Amino acid sequence: MVTLDIRTVSVIGIGTIGYGIALLCAQAGLNVITYDKSDENLNKGFKNIELSLNLLKLEGNLEDKQCEEILNRIETVQTIEDAVKGVDLVIECIDENIELKQAIFEQLDELCLENVILSTCTSGLSPTAIAKNTKHPERIVVAHFWNPPQLIPLVEVVPGENTSQETIKKTIEWVEFIGKKAISMKKECIGFIGNRLQHALLREALYIVEQGFAEPEEVDKAIEFGLGRRLPVTGPICTADLAGLDVVYSISKYLFKDLCNSLEPSKLIKMKVEKGELGSKRGQGFYNWEPEILKKKQKERSELLSYFLEKDGEKMDL
Repeated sequence: MVTLDIRTVSVIGIGTIGYGIALLCAQAGLNVITYDKSDENLNKGFKNIELSLNLLKLEGNLEDKQCEEILNRIETVQTIEDAVKGVDLVIECIDENIELKQAIFEQLDELCLENVILSTCTSGLSPTAIAKNTKHPERIVVAHFWNPPQLIPLVEVVPGENTSQETIKKTIEWVEFIGKKAISMKKECIGFIGNRLQHALLREALYIVEQGFAEPEEVDKAIEFGLGRRLPVTGPICTADLAGLDVVYSISKYLFKDLCNSLEPSKLIKMKVEKGELGSKRGQGFYNWEPEILKKKQKERSELLSYFLEKDGEKMDL
């Protein structure tokens, strides 16, 4: 059982990721103070928390009294000053904009006591750069939750150049306390682990389509029915060990020179963005995302991720 001296968490920004983190903390018994830049965003985030709890209740995972207790642990406030009063840890979940993050961390550094951990949920920005204007960079760290945080166990804990070991230790303890799986990086790199791997895969997937080797649907099927089936239990390095490093080395010698090595974003993606075809948010990307199609795909994803969460729980009980 993980012990924790963090009792109150502030969530700055309760959009797509933030509301899920707030819910996870409250479910784990922590007090949560939430803040966003507008009442509209705050209300929407809190509504998403309520919808998530109702879904858990319908699935038989929570009772009415438990839902009420969780909601009572979550407070919404209208100023950043109120959001950080008496908290032990702050998790920032605002837009992926380095100037915005630098400004808000400079403000948080002034407002919070020196023992308060200031974490950011950036997907890949440098924690050292984010801490640039702060007086206490030793308490600034990345805690990158993956979307949706309620269903994805992974949280990347990434230090900046000046982050203290105590900050890293306490952040990992907090992540594990709320039921997530922390992976700790030895030092920072842009994109961390997950997004570097994800974008390397995406770059090659798009290159295959650009070169006319296969249609987008066929490329996705190669992952869904091939690599994706074994990745939950064997990552790429473990897979190489199991296949035999001599075999992997032989394939690498002729294949690496033929893989995409472009340093620019995909022309296909650029073309889609310029046409306003931004994916599910606009109803069209590489796929047609009519409401019913999107709803079906989201349901499939949630059911599969929930299945893996159950399996994770079974492993921990062994």
